[in-house]
Amino acid sequence: MRKDGAPPPPAVSPVGKLFLCFETKSFLATLLGLTFVTVVWNLQPYYENILSTSRCSAAESLAIKSSTIGDVAPLAEKKLVSPPADPNKRAFQAYGSAAALFVQMGAYRGGPRTFAVVGLASKPIHVFGQPWYKCEWIPNNGNSSTRAKAYKMLPDWGYGRVYTVVVVNCTFPENPNADNSGGKLMLYAYYGESPRKFEKFAALEEAAGSYDESEYQPPYKYEYLYCGSSLYGNLSAARMREWMAYHAWFFGASSHFVFHDAGGVSAEVRAVLEPWIKAGRVTLQDIRAQAEYDGYYYNQFLVVNDCLHRHRHAANWTFYFDVDEYIYLPDGNTLEAVLRDFGVNNTQFTIEQNAMSSVLCLNNSTQDYPRQWGFEKLVFRDSRTKIRRDRKYAIQARNAYATGVHMSENVAGGTLHQTETRIRYYHYHDTITVHHELCRNLLPISATTATTWLDKIPYVYDHNMKKLAPIVKQFERTTIGLVAS
Repeated sequence: MRKDGAPPPPAVSPVGKLFLCFETKSFLATLLGLTFVTVVWNLQPYYENILSTSRCSAAESLAIKSSTIGDVAPLAEKKLVSPPADPNKRAFQAYGSAAALFVQMGAYRGGPRTFAVVGLASKPIHVFGQPWYKCEWIPNNGNSSTRAKAYKMLPDWGYGRVYTVVVVNCTFPENPNADNSGGKLMLYAYYGESPRKFEKFAALEEAAGSYDESEYQPPYKYEYLYCGSSLYGNLSAARMREWMAYHAWFFGASSHFVFHDAGGVSAEVRAVLEPWIKAGRVTLQDIRAQAEYDGYYYNQFLVVNDCLHRHRHAANWTFYFDVDEYIYLPDGNTLEAVLRDFGVNNTQFTIEQNAMSSVLCLNNSTQDYPRQWGFEKLVFRDSRTKIRRDRKYAIQARNAYATGVHMSENVAGGTLHQTETRIRYYHYHDTITVHHELCRNLLPISATTATTWLDKIPYVYDHNMKKLAPIVKQFERTTIGLVAS
């Protein structure tokens, strides 16, 4: 082949070579830059999904977030729906999630073989579907895991709203952490009957050496434990002070009080509780985050069940009643004697209400009502008979699997209701949020021996609680010192 047919290349100066090189590199850099931007733009949805998945994995370690399904929702939302070949075949595309499959509040060991996971779940899925649960223990020692069928309870009596309360009981054939090497309790939450669609999360973790069997056997730390419902609204610090002083005196030194702040513990209420917290008599839990989940009445069914299992082996008896209610023993009964008798064949007993007027007081010029406590001056009781009265209750928590606001339906053992002659509670309804003077209707002294009618309700004079006020005030001064009025 001849090689001399092509003309010789033109001579290029050094400056020309530099310009040509610069122009080529600039073009390549621009091309690479545009390519990089295009790649990043197209990969952005996948990058977001990776971040979403990463966040979902990290959230499994947090009890309250571990069971939500919101983190995986974007994966479903980004599916593309192809137009159907048949124009009459309609497609349905879902976006978002109205309620979580499970929202965990707490998980607790209830004994050597049993655990409880307490939380909320979408109410419609439990009303109209058949979701179920399964438990698995993964030990730290490298041995194979152990599984157990879970038993679920819905203890809110159908009062749930968007969310209903679910207590999941996991009972294994034997102690899954018998060697005390530690491990994790995994909960499988299924969407329906099918075992193919579920969420799996770590509900509880036990560190090596942390299991102590003596914690689940008597003697218990306290004789009496108070589990309070959600505290909400504009609570009166004065009423909370009176309630706390009275019941600290009533239950005695071997008792403890657990309150749950759902937005009702203001700085003033906190100041009232602080001396009791420092004295080791009170635990105050912040549950304001519950407002994100629409359950019944500030999720009070959730709160009482969490308290039941969190302190299941903390006391011989656990009491459930509200902060405008005062437990009372008539006719010289002692709490020890009453509970000894009630506990022979029973796991729980209910307590009947004495409903008190929230406005009626005596018109007595010798009384300095602004300086008196609420239960000291509200001395007129609703005297109607043959009507159903509200009841509150006490329970041996170690024998209960779930509970309610007025009693438990998930207990091992009997329930006693005929208790009126031994124990009652005075209910000062509509007083806990009153910040001004309670005495708004003053009655003559003659009302102490007559029946007074107000709003078609008969009231009679009852000063049982009033007589205890000086004793309780002295107890408060002796126990925590002077408290500013």
